[in-house]
Amino acid sequence: MIGHARRIITLLCILCICTIPQLVQAQLPSSYDLRDVAGFDYVTGIRDQRGGTCWTHGVMAAMEGNLLITGQWLQAGESGEPNLAEYHLDWWNGFNQHYNGDLQPPSGTGLEVHMGGDYRVSAAYLSRCEGSVRDIDGQSFNQPPDRFNESYHYYYPRTIAWHSINDTEDGFAVLKNLIMEYGVMGTCMCYSGSFINNNYVHYQPPSNNSDPNHAVAIIGWDDNKVTQAPNPGAWLCKNSWGSNWGLNGFFWISYYDKHCGVHPEMGAVSFQDVEPLRYDRCYYHDYHGWRDTFTDCNEAFNGFVAVDDEELQAVNFYTAARNVSCVIKIFGRFEDGELLEELASAQASFEFSGLHTVELPQPIDLDGGDDFYIYLGLSRGGHPYDRTSEVPVLLGASYRTIVPSSSSPGQSYYRMDGEWSDLYDFDSTANFCIKGLAVQSSSGATDQPGPNELTIHSLSASPNPFLNNTTISFSLSEPSDIRCSVYSISGSLIHSFRSGRYSAGRYAIPWSGTDENGERLPPGSYQVVIKASDYSSSIPIIKLP
Repeated sequence: MIGHARRIITLLCILCICTIPQLVQAQLPSSYDLRDVAGFDYVTGIRDQRGGTCWTHGVMAAMEGNLLITGQWLQAGESGEPNLAEYHLDWWNGFNQHYNGDLQPPSGTGLEVHMGGDYRVSAAYLSRCEGSVRDIDGQSFNQPPDRFNESYHYYYPRTIAWHSINDTEDGFAVLKNLIMEYGVMGTCMCYSGSFINNNYVHYQPPSNNSDPNHAVAIIGWDDNKVTQAPNPGAWLCKNSWGSNWGLNGFFWISYYDKHCGVHPEMGAVSFQDVEPLRYDRCYYHDYHGWRDTFTDCNEAFNGFVAVDDEELQAVNFYTAARNVSCVIKIFGRFEDGELLEELASAQASFEFSGLHTVELPQPIDLDGGDDFYIYLGLSRGGHPYDRTSEVPVLLGASYRTIVPSSSSPGQSYYRMDGEWSDLYDFDSTANFCIKGLAVQSSSGATDQPGPNELTIHSLSASPNPFLNNTTISFSLSEPSDIRCSVYSISGSLIHSFRSGRYSAGRYAIPWSGTDENGERLPPGSYQVVIKASDYSSSIPIIKLP
């Protein structure tokens, strides 16, 4: 039996997560540099990688950039610029010989430490809430840092969106909007001296068959940049080979490069809504995350047993296609082949494939030992799942290594021809990528509010920076009196939105960039502040010329 309250909670709104405004190309600037957006620098310093860890640096560069552009790093009470631990991810990603949590004992096979990984490997580590952690917490190359430590500060991306320029007709504009809204993006390339010139402009012709061998990060673009390609245009990129390489650590990659912005798994990866981890426990069976896709399956669920008295607050999962709508339901029983006792439901839609986090409309009380089941129905693309798989030893390597996954009967089910079947019978190493995110039960909480009890979550503006219009979005974990305002950087009130009592849920407030009198504001930096009865949150927002 789950908890004490047995009411069905339904969220009947569509969460349009990761939706990019359809700006025409003419509205986008011909050049853009995240290092100077109306005088603000949204790119962290150049790192100097050790070993084959470029992929970890691509991830952390993107997450750090998002923390800067949203202001979450300073709001969390941190100082200086964001600096996350690449080598904690390198040691504890779960795919290497040092540690594989799906094995007993958990070591001995898989990748050699410091010798490879990619953005899906990173997403597995992040989705199960093992990281990322700060550089000062868990940065150690020669020896493994602690896997967990109570003193660590954890940062969690609520969304990881995969994009390829080839996905849509306006693929270039979509990628540019992602950069402007969410900041630095991870990408890949096949680095070769034959592809890069003395001006540090890289171009691998599409006719060349070499696979990606290096991960970097996109921080801007120039439509008029002359490259080795037939047409102009290039992405401004951040490398991880120290500031003495290239253009003080930066360089260019042609728009028409074979892999940058194009590769389906590594070409353009956006780490969005990065925030301090608000959950105490992640329930999962898919230790290695998205390794394959069950394309014939639209409905699946995972069953779990509560470890302690907790509140189930959210779920995360992957979608394998663009423009997917989903239905999430929490059940208390699975008997005689049927899910029973519905406790909560939510609906959401997603423009991009990737990892998504959805808050439940109200937390579900769990008593230690309770069974609970997380159902996920997807409109298209099939269900991503974990299984024993082959992983490249290094990006671009011609040889691969087996990374074992494990499963047990009764963990993951899929619906086929109107009946539920155990995924274990299909593949005895497989589990669906459906996770539950929980916090300690409020009955055991202290009187002092902690990071998981804050009323306002996921404050963002989209797009940000913006030209004429933007939408301010936020989530409330409980009903509260809310006041939303825009201030100048000097602290003067610019615009106030409707104040009042708001129920728990996700909200979106459009703003046309005007003051209280309806006059258009000049370009510059402003501050959005939302105040609740017990908490306030703010983000910087930039209006472009």
